[in-house]
Amino acid sequence: MKLLKDRPIFDGPEGHKFLVFNANAVREDEYFLAGKMVAVSIVHGGPGPHFLSEGLVQYLAGQPSFKPSVNLITDDEIGKALREIEYAASLDDLRDSILRHSTMLQTAGCLRHVAAVEQKKEIVADYLHWHVIDRNSSVIDRFKDGLSALEFLGALKQHPALLTPVLCHVDKKLTGLDLERVFKPDLSPSGSNRRLKENQTLAYWADYLLDCEEGEAAVCLEDVLMFSTGLRSLPPAGLDPLPQLEFLDNSPFPIANTCGNVLKLPLLDSYGVFKTQMDFGMQNSPGFGCF
Repeated sequence: MKLLKDRPIFDGPEGHKFLVFNANAVREDEYFLAGKMVAVSIVHGGPGPHFLSEGLVQYLAGQPSFKPSVNLITDDEIGKALREIEYAASLDDLRDSILRHSTMLQTAGCLRHVAAVEQKKEIVADYLHWHVIDRNSSVIDRFKDGLSALEFLGALKQHPALLTPVLCHVDKKLTGLDLERVFKPDLSPSGSNRRLKENQTLAYWADYLLDCEEGEAAVCLEDVLMFSTGLRSLPPAGLDPLPQLEFLDNSPFPIANTCGNVLKLPLLDSYGVFKTQMDFGMQNSPGFGCF
């Protein structure tokens, strides 16, 4: 999902991308493959893309409220022209702007006579619909074919409010409390000497997550999650198996089993040593060694 957003099949600002026609990608059937990748990832408990524009997702879900903004346009000249039309203060200004950009508007089928300055909104909206949807309709349809894998597209159409946040950019960041709640500790019997050390380590773990969140550690919360589960964000359907914390007294460094979502924490005597060893362990084994 992280690499998919940088493929040439997408255009638009960061976090608000839409599909765009690319001849080579059409030949390689990349639109179908991309849609299928998204569907399979989400249905099997993995992350969603979190970078598609809300307007595109609404269109994919069959929603009538498709309202893209000029901010989606990455071409400076086109964006400048649309804003000039959008900000026209009088009917004469609007007509002058339309005349200056008549070739661009004619290409999109938006060139028309205007009788009121209020019609500027309609012209801009029609152009944006053409720019984002109409000119890319063939590749959008192929992307939808891919999204139909495992009946995901049908689920999106039935439950758009639930699944749209999985596909679109969300401002909510991962927090230390999120990870603390997700990982359930496997504790020794209450009253045992080992349980006392485990409780102390749990306190170190909570402090470490807070330091990661506040930028006081060498790694961030996404790095901790990647080290432990192989994912950089919590998937919408939750993690299966449920993440667990276990404890080590035979290693000074953390150990993870990403297949089982198990993170093993070292039992150490001070928070300073715990933090140093956690930083070192995670920094020296990021992303299965792939990054």
